[in-house]
Amino acid sequence: CGSGAATPAPAVTGGDTYASATLKVDFENALTVRNQLALGILNLEGTANEITPAQAKSLLPLWQALRGTALSGAAATAEVDALLSQIEETLTPAQLEAIRALRLTQDDLRTWAESQGITVGTGTGAGAGGGMGAGRGLSSEERATRQAENGGSGNSGGLSTALLDAVIAFLEVRL
Repeated sequence: CGSGAATPAPAVTGGDTYASATLKVDFENALTVRNQLALGILNLEGTANEITPAQAKSLLPLWQALRGTALSGAAATAEVDALLSQIEETLTPAQLEAIRALRLTQDDLRTWAESQGITVGTGTGAGAGGGMGAGRGLSSEERATRQAENGGSGNSGGLSTALLDAVIAFLEVRL
């Protein structure tokens, strides 16, 4: 199958370069695979495919590591991809299919945020995920890449962070 040679990273599609065999980002306003996994896991609660305590125990450190990479902003693509792959491997095929069937979009993320009392700001001022400089000094390409890595538009970086925090809190309760 593979020669071991590194293949070029795919173009940033919907916010990350991780290519899932199950979850797709080729539909309008698709969430990144990371955000589909996160919001999907939350949406599985109360269904036949909900996360088991054993899965929560395996998933929690993976999501915490992803949160750490998101905060540092310095994670290598390979590291993030490896974490996402491990998360997918922890889920059952039925769970992944259920998440895929949701076809989660940016609108779904905003609806979830509103249901959690998370306000969607304008992306200006102090707040979640801005960091030092918040993009000042970046080229328009670099800024677009950073926005994509944070979940799409410039407004959703905080939502991506809030979603990561919500999945971690959810998994801690499921243990």
